[in-house]
Amino acid sequence: MSIGIIGSGALGSKLARIFAKNGIAATISNSRGPASLASLVEELGPSITAGTVEEAASADLVFAAVRWVDVGKVMGILPAWNGRIVVDGTNPVEFIDPNSPDAKDPTNPLAAYGIKAVDLGEKYSSEVFRQYVPGARLVKAFNHLDVNVLPEPEVSGGKRVLFYSGDDAAAKAEVRKIIEATGFFPVDLGALDVGGVLASLPFGPLSAHSFIKI
Repeated sequence: MSIGIIGSGALGSKLARIFAKNGIAATISNSRGPASLASLVEELGPSITAGTVEEAASADLVFAAVRWVDVGKVMGILPAWNGRIVVDGTNPVEFIDPNSPDAKDPTNPLAAYGIKAVDLGEKYSSEVFRQYVPGARLVKAFNHLDVNVLPEPEVSGGKRVLFYSGDDAAAKAEVRKIIEATGFFPVDLGALDVGGVLASLPFGPLSAHSFIKI
């Protein structure tokens, strides 16, 4: 099964590193083009290649690792998904300028972390994300932890838990294989309408919790 990564920021680059470490082949992409990823793929070795966003999106299983503000303009213009698997690794947060008034907003509990929540009304993030990938089999995963802990799947004598959820059992099974192959302990939170709400940053009740399976 071919794997694509759309986005090469904090999450996308961490995913590429995790895959390279475990010998999993993947194509990583960003809006700046493959040339901008030359140093990264050289560092990571032959299992990771750089491609265009369209090339990464043509894989059998595609990780969406883009900023929330870019979801529509990146994912919304891609060709039909035709039943391929998309892993939604996004969260509805916006990064704020540390010198802006937003950074000192006393009503924002996330200001100290340099982010603010995006108001989605009565919807949850994957419900919004889903509209940009019609025809895809959507799985929510790799989004609920601080990306800085992702390179350490094994800690304290156990395996770090990664939650995932979705409505297609076969798609979830493929994502589970990747979670296991990268050294994490997978926990299925059920349907997207359930798990997507529980594990979505910043306010999902299971988000940001780093559980360890001993």
